[in-house]
Amino acid sequence: MSMSGRVSPTLERSGSQTSRVKATVQPSNSISVQERVGPWWNVSLYRKKWTRQILKDVSFHVESGQIMGILGNSGSGKTTLLDAISGRLGHKDNSLGDVYLNGCQLKKEQFKDCLSYVPQTDTLLSFLTIRETLTYTALLTLQKCSDDLIRKKVDAVMAEVSLSHIADKIIGSRNFLGISGGERRLVSIGAQLLQDPKVMLLDEPTTGLDCLTAKQIVSLLSELAHRDRIVIITIHQPRSELFRLFDKIAIMSFGEMVFCGNPMEMITFFSDCGYSCPEQSNPFDFYVDLTSVDTRSKERELETYSRVQVIVSAYKNSEIFSKVLATIERTKSMKELTPIPFKNKDSPSAFCQLWILVRRITRNFSRDKMGITMRLLQNLLFGLFVAFFLLRLQNDLLKGAVQDRVGLVYQCVSAPPYTGMLNSAVLFPPLRAISDQESKDGLYKKWQMLLAYIVHFLPFSIISVAIFCIFIYWIAGLHPDAARFGIFFAVVLACHIIGELLTLAVLGVVQNPNIVQSGVVLLSSAGVTVGTGLLRTIEDMPRVFKILSYLTFQKYSSEILIVNEFYGLNFRCGKSGTSATHNPMCLFSQGTQFIEKSFPGALSRFTLDFLILYAFLPGLAIVALLSFKIRDRIISRQ
Repeated sequence: MSMSGRVSPTLERSGSQTSRVKATVQPSNSISVQERVGPWWNVSLYRKKWTRQILKDVSFHVESGQIMGILGNSGSGKTTLLDAISGRLGHKDNSLGDVYLNGCQLKKEQFKDCLSYVPQTDTLLSFLTIRETLTYTALLTLQKCSDDLIRKKVDAVMAEVSLSHIADKIIGSRNFLGISGGERRLVSIGAQLLQDPKVMLLDEPTTGLDCLTAKQIVSLLSELAHRDRIVIITIHQPRSELFRLFDKIAIMSFGEMVFCGNPMEMITFFSDCGYSCPEQSNPFDFYVDLTSVDTRSKERELETYSRVQVIVSAYKNSEIFSKVLATIERTKSMKELTPIPFKNKDSPSAFCQLWILVRRITRNFSRDKMGITMRLLQNLLFGLFVAFFLLRLQNDLLKGAVQDRVGLVYQCVSAPPYTGMLNSAVLFPPLRAISDQESKDGLYKKWQMLLAYIVHFLPFSIISVAIFCIFIYWIAGLHPDAARFGIFFAVVLACHIIGELLTLAVLGVVQNPNIVQSGVVLLSSAGVTVGTGLLRTIEDMPRVFKILSYLTFQKYSSEILIVNEFYGLNFRCGKSGTSATHNPMCLFSQGTQFIEKSFPGALSRFTLDFLILYAFLPGLAIVALLSFKIRDRIISRQ
C-alpha cells in the first residue's frame, strides 16, 4: 500500500473560553492494494496479482462545531478514508501521509490520543449493564480520578447520549434479550465520549438501524458536533430528513472525492453540472446513484465511469474546491497555534489495568449461569460416563486390572485438554474482538486482555478439575493414598490448563474459532497417539515419532499417572491368586513390572517428568503472548 497525505486539525480560540478545531485532510497521491487473482491451489493464477486503487487525491476541510457526512456506494473508499485519518492503516512507512494537528505533525502513537473512532461493529460484553460498561471503560481511562468523579463522568455521558433511563439494562446478545441495536451504538459512542475527544470519527453509525433510530443517532451526533467538536461519519442511504443536519457533505466514488461542501453548495454544484435533483427525490440517493459506477456490463461501466470523471473534473476546477485548498494552506501556515487538543486521559498503571480487566471479565461471565454451571461440571459429566463404564477397578489381572487402569489414564490425559479447549474457543473470541478495538483506542495492550483471561479462568479450572478428581479417583478405586491423589489432581489440572493455553496460542493468529477447535483437537490427538505410549509403546515407534514424543505434554503426564497408580500395586490372577504363566493376561504380579516393561525408566524420571509438565504452562503462556504480537504484525502488513 502507498499513500501520501496530511490531516491537520487546528485548535483556535474564539471569544474567551470557546475552543475551535479545524481539520484538513489532504492525501496528495493514492492508496492501493494488491489482491491475488485465483485460489491458492491454482498456482499459476495465485501468483498473479491485480492492483485496486482505494483512495486518490482526497482533500477536505472541517471546522469545530461541524458534522460532516461521507457518502458513497459500497467500495467507494469511505472506511479506508476514516482509517487513514485515524492512523489505523498500520503501515510503518510514511507513504500513507502526514497528519497535522494545530500545525504540529502527529507521530503514529499520538493518533489514538487525539482522535476517537467508533467502528461499524459494536464490540461490547453481553452480560454487563450500560452503566458497568461505561464505568469499566472510564476506570481504564481515568483511573487516577476518584470513584465519585468517575461516577459523575459516567452519569454525565449517559445523559449526553440519552441512556440514563436504561442505565441498568443488560447489553445482551443474539442469544438473550438486551438493549436495542440503536442503544448499543449509543453505548459505543458514549465509551468514546468518556475521554472528551475533539475529533470523532464514526464508520456507518446507522447501519442496521430503522429509519427513526438512524435519524435520532445522526441528530445526537449533530448536537455533539455543535458542542465544539468535529464529527465525521460515513453513512449509507441517509433519509432526506437528515439533509439539513449535516454541515458538510462529501461524496466519494472509486476512491475519489466527487464533491465536498455544504448541502446547498451540493445542490448548486450538481445543478450547474446539468444534474438537478427531482423535487420528490432524496438528494442523497440521487447524487450517490449519479456518482456510482455500474459494473454490470463493460459498456455500463465505461459510461458511468466517464460520467464520474467529468463530475470530478468539474469539482476540481470549481471555486468550492479552490476555497478548500486555500483554507488548507492557510491553516498549515499558521504560526500561532494553541496546543494539540489531546483527549482527557489519565491511564492507570499496567498492573491496575490488568486488575480492572480481570474484574470486568469476571463480572461479565458471572452472570452467565448456564455457562458457569457447564464450566464447573463439564469434567464431572465426563467422569460420570467413565465411572459408569469402568465401575470400580479390580486387582485381578483376568478382570482387566491393567487394561482398565491404562484406559482410565488414557482418558485423564486426553479429555481434560479438550474441555479446556472448548472453554477458550467459546469464551475468548469476544474478548479478543474487544481488545482489538480498545487497544487501538490506547486503553491497554492486547497482551493484558490475554493475561487477564488467564488469571480469570485459573480458579474455574481448579474447581472443575477438583470436582472431577474427587469423584473419579475414589469412585473408581485408584491407589488409596492422599499424596497420590494430590499428584493425580495436579497432573489432570495441568492437562486441562494446557488445553486452554494451547487454544489461546492458536487464537492469537487464527481468527476462526471453528478452525481453532479442529486444529487443537488434531494436535491433542496427535500428542496422545505419539506421546502417551498407551496405543503403542514409545520404544517400538519409528525414531522420528520417538523424538516428537518429547515435545508433547501427554508423554510426561501419562508417565506420571502410570507411575503414580502402578507403583507399589500388587496383582492376582484368578480367584486363587496363583499365576498362570501360559495366560497372556497374567504376566505381571506387581505394578513396577508393568512400568518397567511399558515405560522403561519412568520411575527414575518421575520428578523430572513433573517439572517438565508444569514447564509447559509458562511456556505456552509466552507462546500465546507472542502469537498476538505475530498477529499484530500480520495485520499491519495487510
